[in-house]
Amino acid sequence: MALDTRTERRPSFAGLLWRSTVGKKTAMAVSGVVMLLYLVAHMLGNLKIFFGSDEFNGYAHWLRTVGEPFLHHEWFLWIARVVLLAAVLTHGVAAFQLSRRDIRARPSKYVHKKPRQSYATRTMRWGGVILALFIVWHILDLTTLTVNPRAEAGHPYQNLIASFDRWPVTTLYIVAMLALGLHVRHGFWSAAQTLGVGSAARDRVLKTVANLLALVLTAGFVAVPVAVVTGAVS
Repeated sequence: MALDTRTERRPSFAGLLWRSTVGKKTAMAVSGVVMLLYLVAHMLGNLKIFFGSDEFNGYAHWLRTVGEPFLHHEWFLWIARVVLLAAVLTHGVAAFQLSRRDIRARPSKYVHKKPRQSYATRTMRWGGVILALFIVWHILDLTTLTVNPRAEAGHPYQNLIASFDRWPVTTLYIVAMLALGLHVRHGFWSAAQTLGVGSAARDRVLKTVANLLALVLTAGFVAVPVAVVTGAVS
C-alpha cells in the first residue's frame, strides 16, 4: 500500500489575513484611502477648467509627462491607473465578500429589531454599485472617447464640454457624485475605525472631517457640469 507523501500546503500570512473579516476590512480601508487621495487630486485637476482651455489642456498634457525623462511618456499615468484599478478591485471584492459573509451569518428571524441605520449606511452597497457602473461609463466617455460622439483625441477641454452639453450625461454625473459623497462620508468614518484612528475623544472631529470631505468633493465635482450647462464655462 503506497503512502501519501504529499504535505499539506499552509496558507501564507497574507492569505490568512485576507480570509479574515478584519483583514478584509483593513483591505477596504487602505484601498479606500488610496481612492480618496486620487479623488482629491482628480477634483483639483477638474477645477482647472475654470481657468480656460489652455490651462486645462496644459494640465492634461503635463500628466502624460510626469517623471520624464526617468519615466517614459505616459508611464506615470499608467502606473497611477494600475494602482487605482488594484485599489478599486480590492475594495469591491472585499466589500462583496464581507456582504456575503454578513448575509450568511444572519439568522432567519430577529428577536429584536436592529437599530435604525443612517441613510448613508443603508445605501452604501447600492452606492458602490452605482459608482462602479459610473466609472465604466466615465472611462468610455472621457478616456477612450467611445461614447462621446463629438470628442476629439488630444482636446480634453473641448471633450469635457461636449460631454456635459448632453443633459442625460450631466444628470448621470451629478447623481453619481451625490452617491460618491454619501460613500465617502460613511467610508471615511468606517476606515478610521478599522485602522484604529477613531476614539471617543476623536469621534466628533472625525465625523466633522468626514462630512466636510464629502461636501467638498461633491461640490467640487458637481461644479464642473453645472458650469457647463449654465454657460459659465464654454
